[in-house]
Amino acid sequence: MKKGLIAALCALAVLTMALPASAHFMMLNTPEIALEKGGDLDFRIVFTHPAEAGHTMDMGGAEDFYAIYQRGDNPAKKIELKSYLQEIKWTNPASSGTGFSALIPKKLVRSMGDYTFVFKPGYYFEEEEGIYMQQITKLVANVGGIPGNWAEPAGLPCEIVPLIKPYGVWTGNVFKARVLSDGKPVAGAEVEVEFMSHMPDFKANAMHEASSVDYPHDAFVTQTIFSDSEGYITFGVPKAGWWGFAALGVGPDTEYKGKELSQDAVLWIKAVDMK
Repeated sequence: MKKGLIAALCALAVLTMALPASAHFMMLNTPEIALEKGGDLDFRIVFTHPAEAGHTMDMGGAEDFYAIYQRGDNPAKKIELKSYLQEIKWTNPASSGTGFSALIPKKLVRSMGDYTFVFKPGYYFEEEEGIYMQQITKLVANVGGIPGNWAEPAGLPCEIVPLIKPYGVWTGNVFKARVLSDGKPVAGAEVEVEFMSHMPDFKANAMHEASSVDYPHDAFVTQTIFSDSEGYITFGVPKAGWWGFAALGVGPDTEYKGKELSQDAVLWIKAVDMK
């Protein structure tokens, strides 16, 4: 092998090792989750790297999309939403890929109480690791300030259950949640946490190129915490905006098409500055 080629391969290896380890996150986003009154809700659903507006990945389609509505002592009601999904092209500064938009009409989300939105994607194959990924994702919105079942499990194969209102988080709060698999707590679960540094532009179906955070080191891009022996996690929220939590490989399904499957649980919360 020629010396020039060897040098080029070595340089490529060093560059690859120097790249930041970005976390994969199923982004389930709507502009606001603490709503004074009901109205149309516009969603964007993308499999990407929200802290860096990084690579956008093929999520493998959508298996399910619905909301669980509940308030007070009333029984929970499931609202099917999959028919509202529209395939879109999502563009980040250095990549583009397929995502979904969904405009949920006011008639479905006008009552006061909690709406737990659940998106279950298909399967993404990560070629570098040789494994499939499926991130089952939740986002809780509230209408009118009357709380509902925000702290109750949604009955998913795996999920992160918030123990502080995910739509009522002040900047500086300590957020607490519990990681579940088949309804049982997961001890020692690895949970990646990222801030949405690049806000989504719904009109352009893209993430803004400019970041709202100046990360001093790659280690700060993706925070990593582990659940305790009872499945609990805690995280101090340092900045207003959207925070994503992804519990890796905690789902009961571990194989797909003869290959390893990482079935992850994702939860999004929004923090607000106190004025």
